[in-house]
Amino acid sequence: MWLSKKMKPVVPTADSDLGTTTIAGGSVGVLTRGEGRSLPVYGPGGYVWLPDSGAAVLVIKGGPGGEEQCVAGVRQIEAPKHMEPGEVYLYGPDDTSIYLRKGGTVEIRGSVSIQGMLIVNGIPYKPCTCS
Repeated sequence: MWLSKKMKPVVPTADSDLGTTTIAGGSVGVLTRGEGRSLPVYGPGGYVWLPDSGAAVLVIKGGPGGEEQCVAGVRQIEAPKHMEPGEVYLYGPDDTSIYLRKGGTVEIRGSVSIQGMLIVNGIPYKPCTCS
């Protein structure tokens, strides 16, 4: 019929939703309007993050009908007091953080373990062997 010739195929769409992780680790499960399992997790290049169970995450849906899904990020915590535009604050569990501040200051909270050579002002660091 003429009406069937006027119908167009379904166009792939992209949508997003806020969800809660139900399974943590490398194979993430997320509850949005239903539960999705084994969702890939995407993030900025050079950054690895595994969401905790119960975290509020952003889920991107794509493909026809939105059946292809991925976890794209988590809601930010409140910015540190007096944080300025352009500064970067990385935080992890147990109150650990790295704060890259304007003016070249780097603030590290937590234990620091260095594997490899430590160079200070262009000179390899050698620990004091004096008594």
